[in-house]
Amino acid sequence: MLKASCAFLLFFFITFSFSQEQKKAFTVKFTTETPTIDGVLDEALWENAEGPSNFQQFFPSDSILAKNQTQIKMLVSDTHLYIALTVHSIGDKWITPSLKRDFRASNGDSVSLVFDTFNDGTNAFLFGINPFGVRREVLISGGGQNLRGFNTSWDVKWTGESKIHGNYYTSELAIPLTSFKFKEGEKKWRFQCYRFDLQSNERSGWVKVPLGQFLVNLAFMGDMNFEKPLGKSRTPLALIPYVNTISEKDFVLDNSNTNFKFGGDAKIAVGNGMNLDITVNPDFSNVEVDNIITNLTRFEVGLPEKRQFFIDNSDLFSSFGGSRDANPFFSRRIGIAKDTADNSIENKILGGMRLSGKLSNDWRLGFLSIQTGEDLANQIASNNNTMLALQKKVFDRSNISMFFINRQSFKNYDFLESEDVYNRVIGLDYNLASKDGKWSGKFYGHKSFQPGDQIGNFSTGAYLGKTSKYFNIFADAVYIDEDFTSDLGFVRRTDIVKITTSVEKVFWPKSDLINQYSFSVFPVITWRPGLDFQKTDHNYILNGEIGFENQSKLSLGFANRYTFLTDEFDPTRTDGTPLPANRGYDFNNFRIDYASNRANVLSVMARSTIGRFFNGNIFSLDGSLFLRILPKAQISLAVNYNKISLPDPYPSANLWLVSPKIELTFSKTLFWSTLVQYSNQENNLGINSRLQWRFAPLSDLFLVYNDNYFVNEFSPRYRSINLKFTYWLNI
Repeated sequence: MLKASCAFLLFFFITFSFSQEQKKAFTVKFTTETPTIDGVLDEALWENAEGPSNFQQFFPSDSILAKNQTQIKMLVSDTHLYIALTVHSIGDKWITPSLKRDFRASNGDSVSLVFDTFNDGTNAFLFGINPFGVRREVLISGGGQNLRGFNTSWDVKWTGESKIHGNYYTSELAIPLTSFKFKEGEKKWRFQCYRFDLQSNERSGWVKVPLGQFLVNLAFMGDMNFEKPLGKSRTPLALIPYVNTISEKDFVLDNSNTNFKFGGDAKIAVGNGMNLDITVNPDFSNVEVDNIITNLTRFEVGLPEKRQFFIDNSDLFSSFGGSRDANPFFSRRIGIAKDTADNSIENKILGGMRLSGKLSNDWRLGFLSIQTGEDLANQIASNNNTMLALQKKVFDRSNISMFFINRQSFKNYDFLESEDVYNRVIGLDYNLASKDGKWSGKFYGHKSFQPGDQIGNFSTGAYLGKTSKYFNIFADAVYIDEDFTSDLGFVRRTDIVKITTSVEKVFWPKSDLINQYSFSVFPVITWRPGLDFQKTDHNYILNGEIGFENQSKLSLGFANRYTFLTDEFDPTRTDGTPLPANRGYDFNNFRIDYASNRANVLSVMARSTIGRFFNGNIFSLDGSLFLRILPKAQISLAVNYNKISLPDPYPSANLWLVSPKIELTFSKTLFWSTLVQYSNQENNLGINSRLQWRFAPLSDLFLVYNDNYFVNEFSPRYRSINLKFTYWLNI
């Protein structure tokens, strides 16, 4: 009897202790005082404030408390959330990549605070600060399970400053409650804080995150309880006008012009959880140029969205289907069209609106409507682009979502074919995210409609994966009908059945050198239903990776690939004699990767591949070198070289992409960067030089110079200089 009682008490104690660890909480007291945001915690109001402490180490181990601790205190007023940080380390050699806002956290010492204001484990707001008082903000979606749900392009007004005191620093933050969305009368938010300590080579979080999980996974959060229920959350009316003067010359068409443009955006609160964004004559000119990519595939390359109008609640619109093969909505399609020579050119956006956010704890709504202008010279019709999305939370962190997309021209054009008058897509998705963060999944079915094409046109898929400390597995299946079409989507190809699986075994040795090593098998197989389910592609990948204690990584891989070309294809994309269609190619290659710790003053990333390529050979080298002159300058050099040797009469090529970049941060408000991109595959040498003065919060003056040259004959191609002014005004 005594033994049974002791066993019961031991079981109760262990269960109770585990429960306590899983339910960390603190109270945010109410204040009527206003601290001075200078990074110095000398106000009396901080003495009685509470907050998180006892941070848990995440790297290199997840089984001990952090060696260098972080203390947080929070207070809330009717208008602001105030936060005080005390951040300890082993020395005073604090690292930051630059003084520019929206830094990458892993590249320097920093603290990031994550707020799940609707307590749904799906969406959250992140605010970060480093020892130099540089700030960043991020929107998190999809449960924070991976970087796809990590949107760093979001901007919002708030203040924060830091003060370095040798081997520790203090920070003060004042975040307006209008920067969040939450339910009126709310008494609790879910909260997590994580930290990168580069001096100690340590990563830690307030709530324990198991190794193998993404550090920002919203499954691992505690509670912040408010002493006084929160009032109404209403974003003030924000007006963001712009003025842009651009002078440009097109040397190919031999014409020059100078344009003066003006327009702007407005942000309006609708209830406690919704935003209404309105844009009129928006300017999406290239103050930040896209990176060029050497493309050796048969498929289009998708680039990330950076335009502010499309950022807020972007997951409501862009997370449907499969991001790689069957995404029905890709916002970068809007504002781009094909001219008569099938070249992609800018298509003027006249205006539009977005209504998005929370209807309640369980429901989210997104509605988007944008009108693009006509371009008769290039036979481009004016189109209305509309999307409606509705999401319902189910279980703890999963949801069911539906959407309707309509791209339509309401005007008759002589050059517009009847089947191109409209394109419509409807669909239903189920997104799985388990409470413990281990399981994730997606199941979806979509159907498109066009004039005279109403039957079939399906896109369906299923994904299920499990992440743990020792095993990671997933399976993904995709079917896209030959006639499925989404004009506003990113669908690389149709008429496919594709199966992908992956099994990875992870080992965590007790070593002072190696943190972890893993082995994985990753087969991908594609069939074409329209060709009697002929197998047209496979890619069998074996991979081994070693993660070192100093956060560098080394990996080795072997791949066996098979491609059956249904259309002729020039893999060099140099307009040489293409490989013939209706022929299969089986080839192997080997790969080695190395990445040093990105936080080092001098760091490197390199990848080399050697082996067969279609009916020839390939040797490729892809490397990046980063030099940091902390905290004022970053100099980088990216080189991509591909030597492709094919037998005559097919083209061989030495393809170079060289991209040096210099970034100078003179202060937290004045930045200058220059990017040079040389690509002989694109036959272009591009120079983008940008001076940015942030004269007020989220208000900028840009001076941007662009110059482009043909590289084969080295002659000028296009040149522009523009002066752009934007101002964020809260009313």
